[in-house]
Amino acid sequence: MRKYELMTIYPVEDDKFKEGTDTLRADLSKFGVEIEKEEPFGDRDLTYEIKKLRRGRFVLFHIKANPAKISEMNIQFRLNPNLLKYLFVLKTEKDA
Repeated sequence: MRKYELMTIYPVEDDKFKEGTDTLRADLSKFGVEIEKEEPFGDRDLTYEIKKLRRGRFVLFHIKANPAKISEMNIQFRLNPNLLKYLFVLKTEKDA
């Protein structure tokens, strides 16, 4: 298991945000990922439009995951209509 940061962006509407985060947590648990910490970053303007939206709600997850499962998670996350964008970043020992 390696440590990653997972930055996610959702629509700002409360119902879509809640549905998107619930689906993401379910997907993470399905892949055996341990969520260490969840940090909401709030609503922010997007640099460019994503699915015709100009604002998004950002959430940063600190997770422990099997590196072999990352590509499978990428495929599953694309199926979540309420997850606008996401990015996995591997944390090095310096970062931790």
